[in-house]
Amino acid sequence: MRGIRCFFYLFVVVLVFCGTGYLHAQVIKGAVLAGMNLSQVDGDEIYGFNKVGINLGAAAIVPFAGHWEASIETIYSQKGSYQGPRNNDSLTGEYRLRLNYLEVPVLVHFNDKDKVIFGAGFSWGRLVHVEEYEHGNRVESTTLNKGPYSKNDYNAMVDLRFRIYKQLKFNVRYAYSLKKIRTRVYNPPFSNDSWTRNQYNNYWTFRLIYIFNEEFSERARQ
Repeated sequence: MRGIRCFFYLFVVVLVFCGTGYLHAQVIKGAVLAGMNLSQVDGDEIYGFNKVGINLGAAAIVPFAGHWEASIETIYSQKGSYQGPRNNDSLTGEYRLRLNYLEVPVLVHFNDKDKVIFGAGFSWGRLVHVEEYEHGNRVESTTLNKGPYSKNDYNAMVDLRFRIYKQLKFNVRYAYSLKKIRTRVYNPPFSNDSWTRNQYNNYWTFRLIYIFNEEFSERARQ
């Protein structure tokens, strides 16, 4: 509940910034964001960006020098990992991991006349829900409060946006965890071998972004 309240407060701050841009002729732009993540977890022995999750929220964008601008977002972001069944035995090889975060990315962008926008930055995410399944069965020891996944996720990210039509942009983003989200010891069945792996979120985001106040902001900046 604390994470949800934090997300709500940040969301309200973003909306206030957006409203301020309209009412007081500031250069602040607002945006709503909606799309999907394609994610995997490096170090979980499952390969491929096979986990599909939603990515949605709002943002405030502040031009500050020439073609440069900064943005802050509040988003709900679903990450994790997925592998389908590999055989019909009791050990099917199926694996599902759901990691849902309330996330706050902060980026700096180079804006080429609102047509193509390049960005880079960092994000902090707070884990609000986790589920893990192995061979079709839920792992009962994996919980939000008891772990083993860290409640905080820090990411570096790069971002590309380009105009589709007027204020509507298409966004591609790549992000990777800066700190491990889990350390796991693997003990495969019918083997005496074991190994330890640190795990990291690794994901692509594809979104539509609708910008409010774009033309007004540009006139005010000039």
